[in-house]
Amino acid sequence: MSKCKTSGYKADCSKSEEREGRCCVRYKCGQLNIINILRQRPGWVEVKEKGEWDFNWCEARDNLDHSYMEEHVRINHFRNHYELTRKNLMVKNLKRHRKNLERDVGHMEASKCDFFPCTFALPNEYHLFVEEFKRSPGSTWIMKPVAKSGGKGIFLFRKLKDIMDWKKDGTRSEEQKDAAQVESYVAQRYIENPYLINGRKFDLRVYVLVTAYVPLKAWLYRDGIGRFSSTRFSMSSIDDKYVHLTNVAVQKTAPDYDPEQGFKWQMQQLRRYLTAKHGRQTIESLFKEIDNIFVHSLQSVQKVMINDKHCFELYGYDILLDQCLKPWLIEVNASPSLTPSNQEDYEMKFRLMEDTLNVVDMEGRLTGKEKRVGGFDLMWNDGPVYNEDFNPETFGSSCFTANTYLGCVNDRENQLRRILKPFPGQKRM
Repeated sequence: MSKCKTSGYKADCSKSEEREGRCCVRYKCGQLNIINILRQRPGWVEVKEKGEWDFNWCEARDNLDHSYMEEHVRINHFRNHYELTRKNLMVKNLKRHRKNLERDVGHMEASKCDFFPCTFALPNEYHLFVEEFKRSPGSTWIMKPVAKSGGKGIFLFRKLKDIMDWKKDGTRSEEQKDAAQVESYVAQRYIENPYLINGRKFDLRVYVLVTAYVPLKAWLYRDGIGRFSSTRFSMSSIDDKYVHLTNVAVQKTAPDYDPEQGFKWQMQQLRRYLTAKHGRQTIESLFKEIDNIFVHSLQSVQKVMINDKHCFELYGYDILLDQCLKPWLIEVNASPSLTPSNQEDYEMKFRLMEDTLNVVDMEGRLTGKEKRVGGFDLMWNDGPVYNEDFNPETFGSSCFTANTYLGCVNDRENQLRRILKPFPGQKRM
């Protein structure tokens, strides 16, 4: 085994690769959609199951918590990422963060955290939930398992008797709970007035990359997806999952699902539509409020997250708009699906994954001072990041100051040519 001249990693490089000075990065990955991207990365070498690796893209990292990692090694999850990505813990941390802001800064700053629906963890907060439920009889609530994805186990309800089982479980003794563990859920006030396009409900899937928590360093991707329900929205029936759940895993089982259409809009298309309908200033304010969600949600877990220089995290944020164009944080995903539904979706997710690798920079091609890498814009670096070179003629804005461009032009290929050194042995395009 030799040491790569460009990276310094120990790697099984061939003699020809050593002569050309190519960077050799050994990677492990068990996800088909991602491994196909890694296999196209120049100089990256796939290792067998028990082989040594430099980069690991895994579903969960539980079996890696006590492993020794060399300086250069990178892994795609922080040790306790669930503090933000498990529904009950996310709300718990957001509530604490809002309370701390109220105490330390004041009500105005704390009000910036009013972007998540009223939520209770069950069975532990069952009695608090009942008190709130009785204050607004007839309202609709949504029940979600705290650690499941893809719409599994979710249902809407309006009557307390629909969840009486959780009341019984909540009054069990500790011994009984140990004997028959109750699955944890959250009960969340359902947003009954979602913003509709063509009569259909949708949410936004947005991608945020965190490369450190101490200090906090976060990047926002320009592209994203608007995910639509396949059935026109109505509150007359709360049992139709195709009306109320926009998860792709749910919608693709609908009888009229079209895999080519996929019931998705690219973020640029969605932003153009909203701007044409409501005006530039209104939509710029909306997207600034969405930026606020990213920053405060990350700050809410910054002190509890186990920071590790070996770790990074690509989060998938799910944001819902209501009729008043108020954005609501629904959940944050630790392993956002990169499975495409059509060619356009595939190309977007391929670019997203490539740019994630460019920011993580296993090859050492960046200076560390970049505000943009491909489609990622640095929005927070131990404080807010502002763009000094904003061009309103290019992006159509005169007052957008934060370094975020969700739904704006993503001229990533030209940008990458300007900032990245070619891969070792590769001519610049």
